[in-house]
Amino acid sequence: MSRDDNVQLEGEVVHVGAGGNFRVKCDNDHEVLAHLAGRMRRFRIRVVLGDRVTVAVSPYDPSRGLITFRAR
Repeated sequence: MSRDDNVQLEGEVVHVGAGGNFRVKCDNDHEVLAHLAGRMRRFRIRVVLGDRVTVAVSPYDPSRGLITFRAR
């Protein structure tokens, strides 16, 4: 499965967990456990509580995702 098959959801970070895990509440009232994408870690993009983010969610497991973008 390629990254193009993922579903892109917009949401807000509501909890920052240990180990780089984040709880994101999406605009459609769905909560996703997400972690940072490798490119965001590489360029040291910080994500804090309350940030608007884009989450790539697999159609096979919609409860987990990958944070791919942080809105300014």
